[in-house]
Amino acid sequence: MCGGVGSRFWPYSREDRPKQFIDFLGTGRSLLQMSYDRILPLVPKENIIVVTNEKYAPLIREQLPELLPHNILLEPARRNTAPCIAWAAYHIAAIDPEASMIVAPSDHLITGENMYCECVSRGFEFVEAGDALLTLGITPVRPETGYGYIQIGAPVADDINKVKTFTEKPNLELAKVFLETGEFFWNAGIFLWKASSIINALRRYTPDLTALFDRGEGLFGTPGESDFISRNFGACPANSIDYAVMEKADNVYVECARFGWNDLGTWSSLYDNSPKDADSNVARGGNLVAYDSNGNIFVTPDGKLVVADGLKDYIVADAGDVLLICPKADEQRIKQMVNDVKMRFDEDYL
Repeated sequence: MCGGVGSRFWPYSREDRPKQFIDFLGTGRSLLQMSYDRILPLVPKENIIVVTNEKYAPLIREQLPELLPHNILLEPARRNTAPCIAWAAYHIAAIDPEASMIVAPSDHLITGENMYCECVSRGFEFVEAGDALLTLGITPVRPETGYGYIQIGAPVADDINKVKTFTEKPNLELAKVFLETGEFFWNAGIFLWKASSIINALRRYTPDLTALFDRGEGLFGTPGESDFISRNFGACPANSIDYAVMEKADNVYVECARFGWNDLGTWSSLYDNSPKDADSNVARGGNLVAYDSNGNIFVTPDGKLVVADGLKDYIVADAGDVLLICPKADEQRIKQMVNDVKMRFDEDYL
């Protein structure tokens, strides 16, 4: 899945080049390219599909030139993850009705890739043995309020449990309770299932969505698919797969993963995953001279010098025509800042 805007990483993540296309970690590979590299040992190149907004087609082709052209599914509108996953599932099922699939966001940071491959392989074995919807859960290391949580139920296989409950972004006190119980895992937003299983679940719980796709029977996997999607996708109800299916279905399971994971959803998450100097400052792109300053992240163009005095726990992001200066503690307000900028300046700085 590669169609998001990443507004919490504004001003570096923009409408014309969202965060998944940016090399945030200085590896020489964008988050999308790293996601592709990660899945390649598990899924043949000819079976890797990218679903993205149609405006990002040139970026996909630029960054993943080896991707088969017909494996780039271009959404004419943003409708959240349920329609995105529905389209991919219908497309895959038309090619192979028995296929299983992994759904992975294109903007996550994952470490311990051998453990990731083992986890996904085990997950495929599980979903291919029955009618199961499997999500990956990450052991929480702090009472994070920005993630969804999964409460595990009875074990059904090695590292796989029935899901008891989902909780979306709890407050701090509840997140602390979740951490203490040992029964809750972060929801990574990575899913495995048979294409037929998720289509059946979508038909049961979101019939208004699947009714649109069912009208395209016989077109998926053919040249007529893109025309059908262009005419109908905009009418899809906007909904996440969690709300649409996962929180309602009775055949949902969680695999407790051991690899390192971060959704890199905020500047603070980038700070946490970056090397720091002796004063716990992070400097990416340019050079830094700091006095009595600590806990900051400075992201600037290559060659720019930042001189800071008395700055503590701030985000300073210089993206050319926009300079963002914001306390890390207030970064949840960045989405509102983006909306305010749009109200005052239209699309000029987005």
